Amino acid sequence: MKKILIDLSILKHIDCGLGQVAYNYAKYFEKNAGSMDFEVHLLVPKRYVGAFGKDVHYHISNKIYTIFPFLFPKFDLWHSIHQLSRFKPSRRSTKQILTIHDINLIYEKRGLKREKYAQYFEKKIQRADRLVSISQFTRTDVMKHFPTDKPITVIYNGVEFSPVSSGTMPDIPVLTEKKFLFSIGQIRWKKNFHVMLDAMKLMPEYNLIISGSVSTDYAEMIRKRIADEKIENIFLTGNIKHSEKVWLYAHCEAFVFPSLFEGFGLPVIEVMSFGKPVISSDKTSLKEIGSNHVFFLKNFQPEHIAEKIREAIDSYKKNPKMVTENENYAKGFTYDNHMASYISIYRELLMLST
Repeated sequence: MKKILIDLSILKHIDCGLGQVAYNYAKYFEKNAGSMDFEVHLLVPKRYVGAFGKDVHYHISNKIYTIFPFLFPKFDLWHSIHQLSRFKPSRRSTKQILTIHDINLIYEKRGLKREKYAQYFEKKIQRADRLVSISQFTRTDVMKHFPTDKPITVIYNGVEFSPVSSGTMPDIPVLTEKKFLFSIGQIRWKKNFHVMLDAMKLMPEYNLIISGSVSTDYAEMIRKRIADEKIENIFLTGNIKHSEKVWLYAHCEAFVFPSLFEGFGLPVIEVMSFGKPVISSDKTSLKEIGSNHVFFLKNFQPEHIAEKIREAIDSYKKNPKMVTENENYAKGFTYDNHMASYISIYRELLMLST
């Protein structure tokens, strides 16, 4: 049988967005690998060996393979599920699918670092036999900065739909004080969270919970402003567990996402599946992914942000049909649909009969 390796090494960061994508890939193959006409091999951190059943084959994502990739056994097809993995096939005969989530580092880096990243990414594109992007925006962005004759297929991210019962309440005392708004993402400049500081001064009836890594200078700047300006209704929690995210999605009044750079914007669809209003910027992929189911910000003036949040919450309360429509829209992004598109490409590249 043909052998496919799916690089799930990002499982080492299980609570980040890409880590959750990798986990859902693994759970899909745990359920379906036994019925496929090719062998499924998963590249995973050591602690996940055996975690996804007996129908898949496991390979440990040891750092030595980044130095000596020829130590890998031979595979017919290799799927890199994101563009930043340092693992790669060493044999030219191994066909490779490269999934591109974004090229944000082109915008974030400067000078020599940007040039090195561009060279690194160019090599990734040249090596791949098939390119996939997670949105039309990402496809356009790649073609703008890295023109290629290779076709780029758009396959939207799959979304995990967790039942409310799987959520666990985080240990955040203010959750019981009053209604709250929620947002999530690494606390970095591209997430644009600072625009919420002045907006929340105009919304004392709500708390704002922001979850995500706080190990950045940008996060420290936000903390300092919160302290200096005595903003008493914004709370940075740091990283949270998936079950805690589910609880916050299910119990927030609205989800606020002022991000400037998104390849897809996974939280927008995730929270929509819980029937919650989403207030988002219209930058990069967010207009495409949110479609007409999101309340988009026209600017980042605090008065406009506060007005749009109140409008979204009020609209949901007055129009239950809107809740149902948005839940149904979110359910179109299932992992079954997502993986069916990839399985089709796997079979095409392996030249398996349908």
